[in-house]
Amino acid sequence: QVQLVESGGGSVQTGGSLRLSCAASRYTYRRYCMGWFRQAPGKEREGVANIDSGGNTRYADFVKGRFTISKDNAKNTLYLQMNGLTPEDTGTYYCAALMGWTSVPLARHTYSNWGQGTQVTVSS
Repeated sequence: QVQLVESGGGSVQTGGSLRLSCAASRYTYRRYCMGWFRQAPGKEREGVANIDSGGNTRYADFVKGRFTISKDNAKNTLYLQMNGLTPEDTGTYYCAALMGWTSVPLARHTYSNWGQGTQVTVSS
């Protein structure tokens, strides 16, 4: 198992930017996939983006061209740079990880490790 702690959420206006971070506890897996999910009030949790140990990335259609996922292996930290935010991006953003696998889809049931979430609020 790996522990995940998100940070970087906040409140911005439409068109603004935020960078989320997810600090992971030390792990020895050479193959893994880490991702970002979000959940708006009254809605199901949905996948935003993921990246695996090979650097392969996957994005949900609704964030392509606006969000960028990256990782710093030396710091065991995952990032999500969010630009061009709109009120529809409001929600709690969660970091997730699956150890031992790569090329994992953006499906929440696939991931076994979750952070506590960080709130993102975008006002019009």
